[in-house]
Amino acid sequence: MRIGIMLGATEGPDSHLDGLVKRAQDLESRGFDSLWMANIFGLDAIGALAIVGRETDRIELGTAVVPTYPRHPVAIAQQALTTQAASGGRFTLGIGLSHKIVIENMFGFSYDKPARNMREYLEVLTPLLRGEPAKFEGEHYRVNAGLQVPGAGNTPLLIAALGDVMLKLAGTYTDGTILWMTGPATIEGHIGPKLRAAASEAGRGAPRIVAGLPIALTDDPESARSWIAKNLAMYGTLPSYRAMLDKEGAATPADIALVGDEAVLDAGLDRLRDVGVTDFDAAMMPVGEGVEARTLEYLQSKL
Repeated sequence: MRIGIMLGATEGPDSHLDGLVKRAQDLESRGFDSLWMANIFGLDAIGALAIVGRETDRIELGTAVVPTYPRHPVAIAQQALTTQAASGGRFTLGIGLSHKIVIENMFGFSYDKPARNMREYLEVLTPLLRGEPAKFEGEHYRVNAGLQVPGAGNTPLLIAALGDVMLKLAGTYTDGTILWMTGPATIEGHIGPKLRAAASEAGRGAPRIVAGLPIALTDDPESARSWIAKNLAMYGTLPSYRAMLDKEGAATPADIALVGDEAVLDAGLDRLRDVGVTDFDAAMMPVGEGVEARTLEYLQSKL
């Protein structure tokens, strides 16, 4: 199981371009496999990772995740291929539908039939990421276009797939799924089997499962879980994540977080590996003084 670090989701040094580049260089020097950047309401993740790609040499760079609705699939393909060229082939595009409250209330788009929208989006996006032209006539998109981005090559694609239809799309069209707020029992019994079945039916190779979870190496797990329950409470109210927490039997995001001493975290990582997670995307939690630094050193020891 590869280990990567989530950046860009909170205020801090990596919310600025210079800080992000320094953080990426540090993670690369420590030997981490990947860096996953959230795309919320700060830096544009695809553009920022193009800059990071010019300042690093080895580490995989991925988005976790970029919402599709505000970006035409041809436009996001052009962005992604440019970042792929800038990083020398180390970029992975992670996309997702986002949430109704964001797409309708903030952006003003309709969130009706989101899975159908994603299927059409993928019909346009996937050939473009392979360097092929896209020709598609659908309800949401009518496209006849191609792109020429020198040095881009093929760009891997992951989608945030949680429900049955989205998992079918992920296995059929993409290289796998990138998850958030999804625990190991749900990955073992729901995500993994349905994703792999869809990939096999489509004649694709074994899909990636990138699992993003909160993590903290701490001697005070009770306080850490209280902090996570309070500060990540929003995720428990969003329908897609709420469904995954319910499948796991988790009341709050704190119940699926990896929190505790080295033995507890070892067991948590082993469990993820055992249920088929290919990549762990560590969202380190600032639950106390020095906790993030300790957690980073712990994760580095597992590389």
